[in-house]
Amino acid sequence: MRPGWTVVSLPLLAGCGSTNGASSSFEPKRTPAPGARPAVKKELPWLNVPGGRMRTTLFYGPWQCRREFMNDCQRQCAREGHPLKGCMWLADLKFDWEGQLILLPIPVEGGSRYGIYHCCCDYPALLPEETTSRRREWERIRKSFRQSWSEKFGVWPSSGNKAWPGHHIRDLWHSGDPVDPNNVFPAQPDVHDLYNRVYPACYAGQPPWNTTGPDVPYTDH
Repeated sequence: MRPGWTVVSLPLLAGCGSTNGASSSFEPKRTPAPGARPAVKKELPWLNVPGGRMRTTLFYGPWQCRREFMNDCQRQCAREGHPLKGCMWLADLKFDWEGQLILLPIPVEGGSRYGIYHCCCDYPALLPEETTSRRREWERIRKSFRQSWSEKFGVWPSSGNKAWPGHHIRDLWHSGDPVDPNNVFPAQPDVHDLYNRVYPACYAGQPPWNTTGPDVPYTDH
């Protein structure tokens, strides 16, 4: 912590997360589980916001869902009438903020984390042509979506001149909304490929996605 700085807690930012499961993640004081490994991460450039500046850091799983997320998925799947098959904790978004209080001319800093997870309810799969139609809908707005996302959270990441893919949290094959801003986030290409490989196991109720994992499954250094 910088001398003379005060740590404050920031609220979660609107427009980020998943309609299929997203919430405030763990407090920094919690200790990672034994054997936790450093997460793949991407730190975005600082973004000027009212009263200061903000930086977004993405930490990528997938990890087993912590108990809080698994419980939420059980409730969600029950409401929708589709039994829960598994839960996948996809990523954490960490927000750091620096600025000044409006009423007091003193510098402050704060932050929050936002866990993104997917509930693998027993959703019926769409026909291939239906999935293709949804993917085309996403492709039509992809460029403008990335620009809008960048204005809120920092520049959409890329490798060289190629933008990272947008990952649909509730996948298009299982009726995920292709253009919902709460259903898409940038994923490192290798991580995105991994997501696509392990989603079928989650929907099939296979381990480890059908069991609860630790509260803090990774280190962020």
